[in-house]
Amino acid sequence: MSWVFDATPLIYLAKAERLDVIETLTEPRVVPEAVHREVVTTGVEQGYDDARRIERAVENDLVDVVAVETDDSPVTTRLAEHPGLSDADAAVLASADARDAVAVMDESAGRSAAEVEDIETRGTAYLVLAAVKDGRLSTEEGRDAVDAMIDHGWYVAPDVYTKIVGKLESFE
Repeated sequence: MSWVFDATPLIYLAKAERLDVIETLTEPRVVPEAVHREVVTTGVEQGYDDARRIERAVENDLVDVVAVETDDSPVTTRLAEHPGLSDADAAVLASADARDAVAVMDESAGRSAAEVEDIETRGTAYLVLAAVKDGRLSTEEGRDAVDAMIDHGWYVAPDVYTKIVGKLESFE
């Protein structure tokens, strides 16, 4: 299985200094060029520390930057015309569809479009939970990572936060 990353999971894991949780996922782990431009190129130009952390993750082969083929498939065409998706979101979903991969994204518009197009998705919380379940993070480190992401502006509904914490505690 491969993984295609949208901006939000990369940004908030980087802000929490927890990009290492991506290592728990099987390879390949990819970032479409549109996401890389949005997150790294623009972010580094604007001086964001998280952008530099993501840039180093790419340099260290944690994730690979890939071109997205615009093959004019019906799915790609529909995604490109979707009013709720940015170009980067559409690139993530088109790449995941073409690769039969999981799209790693949090935004509801992207996840909804993925559901309609039968593209599997996972979110940032999944990555943290997988790292704890895999033993790469302790339960406390997983909780700290989630709390740090929230402190940096990552949004999670209170009921979802409660479920995340409950799942983390179940790994103890």
